Amino acid sequence: MNRFSVQLVPHLFVALGIFGLTTFNLRAQAQENPTNARVTSGLQVLYNFSEEKGNVVHDVSGTGVPVNLKIANEKGVRRTAGALTLTASTILLSEKPVSRLSESLKRSGEITVEAWITPSDLGLSGPARIVTISKNSVERNVTLGQDKDKLEVRLRTTKTSNNGIPSTSSKAKAVAKKLTHIVYTRNRAGIAKIYLNGQLNSEAKIEGDFSNWNSSFQFALGNEMTNDRPWLGTYHLVAVYNKALPPQAVVANFKAGSNAKIINSQQMAAKSPQEEFFENKVAGIFVRHCFECHDSSTKEGGLNLAKKVAAMKGGDSGVAFVPGSHAKSPLWKSIEADEMPANREPLSADEKEIIKKWIDTGAVWTLDQIDPEVYLHQGKVAGNWIRRLTIPEYIETVRAAVGVDISKEARELLPPDLRADGFSNTSYNLNVDLKHVNAYSQLSEIIVSRMDVEKFASRFTKKKRLIDADMRDLAAKMGKWILRGPLSEREIVIYRGISTSVASAGGDYREAVAYTLQAMLQSPRFLYRMESQQGDGSAWPVNSYELASRVSYTIWGGPPDQELMRAAEAGELFDRSALDKQVQRMLKDQRAIDQSVRFVNEWLDLQRLDNLRPNKEKFPNWKASLAVEMRKETQAYFQEILWEQKRPLVDLLNAQSTFLTPELAKHYNLDLKIKGFEKVDLKNVPSRGGLLTQGSILTKGGDEASMISRGLFVLHDLLRGAVKDPPPCVDTTPIPTKPGRTQRMIAMERLANGSCGGCHAKFETLAFALEKFDGLGSFSEADQHGNKLREDGEILFPGDEKSIPYQTSAELMDLLAKSDRVNECLSWKVAQFAIGRPLVPADVPIMKEVHQKAQKNGGTWTSLISALIQSDLIQTIRTEPIQ
Repeated sequence: MNRFSVQLVPHLFVALGIFGLTTFNLRAQAQENPTNARVTSGLQVLYNFSEEKGNVVHDVSGTGVPVNLKIANEKGVRRTAGALTLTASTILLSEKPVSRLSESLKRSGEITVEAWITPSDLGLSGPARIVTISKNSVERNVTLGQDKDKLEVRLRTTKTSNNGIPSTSSKAKAVAKKLTHIVYTRNRAGIAKIYLNGQLNSEAKIEGDFSNWNSSFQFALGNEMTNDRPWLGTYHLVAVYNKALPPQAVVANFKAGSNAKIINSQQMAAKSPQEEFFENKVAGIFVRHCFECHDSSTKEGGLNLAKKVAAMKGGDSGVAFVPGSHAKSPLWKSIEADEMPANREPLSADEKEIIKKWIDTGAVWTLDQIDPEVYLHQGKVAGNWIRRLTIPEYIETVRAAVGVDISKEARELLPPDLRADGFSNTSYNLNVDLKHVNAYSQLSEIIVSRMDVEKFASRFTKKKRLIDADMRDLAAKMGKWILRGPLSEREIVIYRGISTSVASAGGDYREAVAYTLQAMLQSPRFLYRMESQQGDGSAWPVNSYELASRVSYTIWGGPPDQELMRAAEAGELFDRSALDKQVQRMLKDQRAIDQSVRFVNEWLDLQRLDNLRPNKEKFPNWKASLAVEMRKETQAYFQEILWEQKRPLVDLLNAQSTFLTPELAKHYNLDLKIKGFEKVDLKNVPSRGGLLTQGSILTKGGDEASMISRGLFVLHDLLRGAVKDPPPCVDTTPIPTKPGRTQRMIAMERLANGSCGGCHAKFETLAFALEKFDGLGSFSEADQHGNKLREDGEILFPGDEKSIPYQTSAELMDLLAKSDRVNECLSWKVAQFAIGRPLVPADVPIMKEVHQKAQKNGGTWTSLISALIQSDLIQTIRTEPIQ
């Protein structure tokens, strides 16, 4: 089974279907040109009327399939370059329904309609249609019209009529026989505004969302589809956006004028093509193939390709590349001859072509420093994945949805979630096989058997009749709760069909409800965090129910509660302050603490302690109960620092306290008088303090207290550093110590080895401070062979050229706690856990903003979660184009 698809076999009454787990390439969004150009971000259609003849007005937005308009009565128009004048009744009409445009606006929940016009008749009413997406005079999605000297906008929402009533009107005398810039915006909080010539003219609250929009309507200018609301005047420009332009953007478009140069929104990228090429193609090749020998720490031949200034300078033998000429570039010659990378697989033909093209097009270099971790997952995890519920999420979702504790059975029946890229909730690794399908079938039966199904159904309806209307109503209401959002008509029909089948077989109401519940509990919408991915290929806002699920699974690891569902239905989550109130409410719930502990279990892989089996001869006093206590120590420590004391995440590295039992204290060689599981002050215990001195972490080194394993943990999980795997021929079995040889001595031999030292120097020295801790975390001044142990060493932060020395483990802990790199790494780890995938280059600017916002608010767990939820990592989805 590949990572792009999951097939579930049919069961019961509902075929669970096949769902494509397709990734979508992240694409830089169009940015605003700072020099007298128009805003393009969110642009859906754009008409600049540049053609001087013909019966078609072309959509020049460059977004998706163009919405071109055909002029019905060419005699009623006069065309000049940049203007189209309606002199008599006609209509400019799309040839077919504008499903792409309507779906884009429907999904975003926001809209901007913009027009540069010159009215010619102030007596028009109806209102006369300037811009419309509608069917007739009483059914529309949106219409901008003129009613004598006023403007009127009718917008359909779930809280208005199908005709968009109540409407939003401008003040009197807004319309005059002169060139006028009109902008209507409506955001997801329901605030509608009309601007005239860059100034706010009127404002209203239009509640509801766009979920009742009709995608079969056509787009038109100058009239209604029924040809009975003609508008007369001149069009200079018309645009529609799937976002509510902020005031500054409205002003920018006004200042740009009615004849501003139009730049295709897909061509107007955030960076030049050469810049995009370097960051999206070239930098990743350097990371994968060159950094092992040519980063800031190794610099073989004096060449450092990690930093722009150093790379441009070249190495000991001179410049590495000559912009504009691959033939004159030593770097290219070495790559072409497969001399670089040395002792590794050469670059592929495609990768070589990329480097060659990059040099020949000027060798544009945009990044001051290339961060390897950013590029490790490039092309592998970008985009959206349909996320299957992990086992903990499934257990919590069942409990929250129907009130049944299925934890024991779920852990017994479901295959374990496998770790990928450091977490077991990594979405592209959450496959489904026949074992899952069978388990979900059995679990659904167990769950329903433990329910009072009639009592549960009474939460949604008091009627208990097996008739169509009543069972449709139950399916819709019960399904909305269990499946975390409204059901489509097709889904209602399917679930209604279950009760029909039960009734035809002589079954009763209770059986119908039970079978319906079983079907819903096996539905992909229950087992997956389903999200619509159809759009225009760009980032779209998630809808209100999708946002509610993202918020709840991020904070609680489970589904939205009734209050969050109510807020989603009311559209409140699109208001930042209202969303923040929900977040703060949810963070006060015990479920938020439980979810943070799940993060710790995942980040530190504490589950591996269940399988800790040390060598009995080397560790004869080991008890399996100590592994349980080690995990409890780390979990309690985490809760104490982050929840009780509300300290920054980075304080986990050097806080001077922990939680111990008498047995664990004895195992650590600590002479403490404690009775049970207690908090212990470590200010006077120089050997302990901070996360790295806890047994749950120290056991990562195995029986031999491997500095490789411990160092790699610090590099990967605290420094966000990267290093390549050793070649297949290298024996990675830990080398045991013996008299006269400590693990440090063994490590120093590796560091001195020409083929090993370059990589090992990046991480093995990070573990030198932990040498006095054996493989199970006990502290001593000498090992079992009598070798004297040390705790001094040096740390090289990724990107730095020089190491920083330290004398004790406490000094190392303080260096880590004070490091911006470590602080940022912790934010990245939490973000990865929240979104279910590693971060990629396109996420970097978003994550930078999230981290800065969290730090501004104390760097705590709650401040980081709040910042994440308000960011585009949670609030947007990459969409697949609608054709």
